[in-house]
Amino acid sequence: MSYSILIVDDSLPMRSVIKRTLTAAGYGKSKLLEAANGKEALELMKNNWVDMVMTDYNMPVMNGLALVKTIKKDEVSKDIPVVVISTEGNDAKIKAFMDCGAAGYVTKPFTAETIRDLIVKILGEVTYEEAFDDSDEDLDF
Repeated sequence: MSYSILIVDDSLPMRSVIKRTLTAAGYGKSKLLEAANGKEALELMKNNWVDMVMTDYNMPVMNGLALVKTIKKDEVSKDIPVVVISTEGNDAKIKAFMDCGAAGYVTKPFTAETIRDLIVKILGEVTYEEAFDDSDEDLDF
């Protein structure tokens, strides 16, 4: 099954790293949406189905903690798992996110294996067929 994953980070290079990490972890066929802050994320979520949100903590306009609180208070989105990926690794920040309903917390820098293991725990394993499309229909010779 492919998923719709929303990546929320004010850093375009970090969003690219997370997208490459998801592809390397077998989620390359998933729909990967991007937002630069929590407010943009909420706007995207109004018009797009999202299976999981991966968010940074420190962002302008609306930070990750406010985003998690808003998602978890909303009847439609409250069951969407949210994973926090942040340089903020102190226990109080992690506890604040987990108390608000975050499904996981990863500190930067991270490995592809760390991200993959967390997503598998939350969304389930990706099969070979789901990760790779072996059809030749898009090949142009």
